[in-house]
Amino acid sequence: MKPFLNITATLLVLRGTLLLHADAAQTEWKAGLATVTITPETPVPMAGYASRTKPFESVAQQIYAKALALEDQQGHRAVLVTTDLIGIARAVAEPVCERIQEKTKLARSQILLSSSHTHSAPTLRLEEHADAGMTPEDARNIAAYTRGLQDKLVEVATQALSRLEPAQLSWGSGVADFAMNRREFTTRGVILGVNPRGLVDRTVPVMRVDSADSKLRAVLFGYACHNTTLTQTNFSLSGDYAGFAQAYIQEQHPEAQAMFMIGCGGDANPYPRGTMKYAREHGATLGQEVCRILDGAQRPVSGPLTCVLDQASLPLQPFSRSDLEKMATDGPSWQAGNAKAMLAKLDQGAKAASTYDCPVAVWQFGTNLTLVALSGEVVVDYVPLLEQAIGPLQLWIAAYCNDVFGYFPSARVLKEGGYECRGLYTTEGFFAPGAQDVLVAKVRDLARRAGRKLAD
Repeated sequence: MKPFLNITATLLVLRGTLLLHADAAQTEWKAGLATVTITPETPVPMAGYASRTKPFESVAQQIYAKALALEDQQGHRAVLVTTDLIGIARAVAEPVCERIQEKTKLARSQILLSSSHTHSAPTLRLEEHADAGMTPEDARNIAAYTRGLQDKLVEVATQALSRLEPAQLSWGSGVADFAMNRREFTTRGVILGVNPRGLVDRTVPVMRVDSADSKLRAVLFGYACHNTTLTQTNFSLSGDYAGFAQAYIQEQHPEAQAMFMIGCGGDANPYPRGTMKYAREHGATLGQEVCRILDGAQRPVSGPLTCVLDQASLPLQPFSRSDLEKMATDGPSWQAGNAKAMLAKLDQGAKAASTYDCPVAVWQFGTNLTLVALSGEVVVDYVPLLEQAIGPLQLWIAAYCNDVFGYFPSARVLKEGGYECRGLYTTEGFFAPGAQDVLVAKVRDLARRAGRKLAD
């Protein structure tokens, strides 16, 4: 009978161990959630397409800001705010983060602002400056909306932090196939088009947040593709495919809050595109894949949570006045506008900037998951570059976080040319090829500081 007794004892020990682990998982995290509608009450011009200057005409879908607050067993807290917006520039984002810090005592590294990059959302600007084709009233409405948005972002973050309850975290990934590389090579150079042979990242990372009694509370998911199914002919507000994906998930799981973080999709577009029908279809495709992942086995996410943030000083290309004058007159529109702005700055007696400081964040979840949060419109090359730098496993790479300042191309893209080389659009300047190595080195340094195990 001894072998039987030994087996029985072993099973009891294993069962007890699993129960202890389950209890630990139930109490290791606390999570809080909040959401707020950010649909404008007054029509304002839409963001994303320079040729579209008049206000929106209808609302196909409400747009939202959503917050997920986390606290580990050591009391380390953080809050992620996702938005159905084209991008939150530093001038708008930093006052929001400062107010959240004042109200919650969080460090700046513990606050992450993310935008879905929908081109079917309002223009954001604090200054009452009218772009070409806009009226002074449009400019006033944009500024008023942006100030109100800042208040709502502070509100949703603080609400989530005030609602912390025991939770379990887990994560997994899947694939969606509608992202298409848009850098089409022609006899006229690289144009915005369709490149079936071009690199894209079709990964769909998913984090699941469950209550202590294993009820689904929130879903955070991502995809690396421009949120531009809808084009400049659209005058109806929506979250585009990302908004429709969130809606799909919440229809399937009414008790859950769905949140989206875009990845390195600076040079990818949805395919096909151009109609609301396609936007809904892509949203359903992505939502179905997220739901499939939720229905399967996921890997647990443990603490502690370590959040680090720093500025990467990215070098800009030096240009002579004659270079800029040539670019301003002979260059494509996306290049000419930046060159003209640089010339205007020189005419004012100001010196051209040599670097741009962009925020880079890393959130390390125990040994289970590393979230790298890049700023700007990052091209897909940075996925393999960062995988090589810090390892490809247990890695989630997001972009369009904290400061959407313009496109961030790789050295390869800069060499090839094309729209993604347009550089900064919240200020002036074009990135130098060396900016790639600076950013990759900064991510590696932050990942090491956050506790990710790196190969030598």
